[in-house]
This record gives sequence, C-alpha cells and structure tokens, in this order.
Amino acid sequence: MRHATEHADVLTTELDMVLRGGPFHAALRAAIAARGLPLQRVQHHLSRHGVKVGVTSLSYWQQGARRPQRPESLRAVRALEEILQLPDESLIRLLADSHEHTVSGRPGVRSYRSLIEASDVLDRLRAGLGWSADGGLHTLGHHEYVRIGARRELAGREAQHIVRAHHDGVDRFLAVHHGDPGCRPQDISVRALENCRTGRVRWDQDAGLLVAELLFGTRLRCGDTFLFRYGIEDGTAGTSREHLHRFCSPGGQYALQVRFDTAALPARCHRFTQPSAAAPRSGRQELPVTGPHHCVHVVEPRIRPGIVGIAWDWE
Repeated sequence: MRHATEHADVLTTELDMVLRGGPFHAALRAAIAARGLPLQRVQHHLSRHGVKVGVTSLSYWQQGARRPQRPESLRAVRALEEILQLPDESLIRLLADSHEHTVSGRPGVRSYRSLIEASDVLDRLRAGLGWSADGGLHTLGHHEYVRIGARRELAGREAQHIVRAHHDGVDRFLAVHHGDPGCRPQDISVRALENCRTGRVRWDQDAGLLVAELLFGTRLRCGDTFLFRYGIEDGTAGTSREHLHRFCSPGGQYALQVRFDTAALPARCHRFTQPSAAAPRSGRQELPVTGPHHCVHVVEPRIRPGIVGIAWDWE
C-alpha cells in the first residue's frame, strides 16, 4: 500500500511539473498515467462528451507523434482537461505554446504566456486610470499602419479609429501598445495626430506594455460618431517578427498594413488569426511583398473577438 501511495505521489509531482512547463504530449501522458486510465477508457469518456477520437490518435498525441489541430481535436483537448481533472486551459495552453515554438522556432514571437501576462497587466493599468473594459465606445473602423525600420525593428505605428459612443459623456479613448520583447516602454512616445490630445500615460517594463489616454476635447452623446488618429514611436526593441491586434468585442472593419524599410525586406510574410490566446494559430495565408512600397496588409470586414496579425521571416 505504501509503495502504491509513493508511486501516485511521484506521478502527481511529475504531472504538476509538466503542466507548468510542457510540452503538451508529456503533460497529456502524465495526466493519463496519474489518473490510471487506459486509452480505451479515455476514448469512452470523450464519447460521453460528444467527441469522437480514436485510440490510435490519443496514443499519437501522448507520444508527440501528432498534435491536435482540427476543431474536433481541439474540442477533445478541452474535454480531456475535464476528464483528467486538470485546470481549465492547462492542456490547450501548452498546445498553443508548442505550436508557436514549432511554427516560429525563434524568439520575438509572443507566446500564450506573454499574451495572458500582458492582459493581466493591462487590466491593472486600466484600473489604475479608472478605465472600464470598452470605454463606452463601439469600433466602426480601425486602420493600423506599422513601420519596420532598417534594423528590422518595430519603428512605430499609426492608428486611425472611427467609433460610436454607446452612452452619454464619453470623452476619451485608451490607446494600448504592446512592444516587442526587450522594448523600453518608458522611451516610447505617443503622438496625438488628429482630433485628440495625449492625457495620462502608464507603462509596465516587464510586460513591454504602454497605455495612453487620448482626450477628445468634447463629450459624446449616445449614438455620436467620432474619428481620431494617433501615432506611436517605438524603435526600442530588437528584431521584430510579427504584429498582432487582440479584439475583445465585435466591431466594424479592421485593416492592418505593415511597411518594411528598403534596407530590411523579409523573406516571407503571412497573415494569421487566433480565436483566443490559448488557441493555436489558423487562417494562415501567404502575403507577397511586392511593388515599390514594400508593404503587406490584411483587411477584416467585420471584427470578431480574437487575434488578427501578420508575421514574417527574415533570411
């Protein structure tokens, strides 16, 4: 009996360790072992959750020979978290992290952890400014222009917003800038370009995050529309490899353009989407860098909650 207890303790300790650091297949294997379930029983429990996955696929997943990618497979991973009595998002987070490492194999690409940590920091910075989640504004249009400099760095960006107030008294917007790894938020500047002026600015060094109030100079009534434009001057980090925007609520059109300096043209570019920070990237589409302007873009006719971005590779 003592031997069995000690063995269970070892399995639990191993599971705790791999749930924190991964990889996904090791965490899945450890979770199945800790619960003492044969794969046939795991498959049976999945079917009771309305998810069909073969024993062979489960075996491949826990060996690392294959990884869940299809929507049905991702549903299975979420069901496995419940079946194996794991914390919510624990397996799906590791799956997202392993996907990003596999796709990029390089630093500078934001992981699940960095996005979640930045989200937590953003909530804290917002609260410090007395800011609500949506600020009383609905996005009708959001156009973003990103500049990559001669050192392959994120030199800066401009954003134009068209918004509609959904309650009376709205007089400001909170601009958010998430710099590349290694950036210095205290050295990043915010420029009010049209129909606004800069208010309070806050940043967090560890998260590479900066927020700035943009004051309209007028109070909108419910239903009023407003157009404003601002710029961010960065250039404080190293090599940039992607730019993404995370949307928490639905809205109108979003357009993202990335322009590259002629001295630093990428080898390849592609667009991508993510339903959430915990989900693997999908919707990949190659974007050729052509013409004299050396830029690529994506247009989303209707904003949906999730992430839209462009990534690129250097030679």
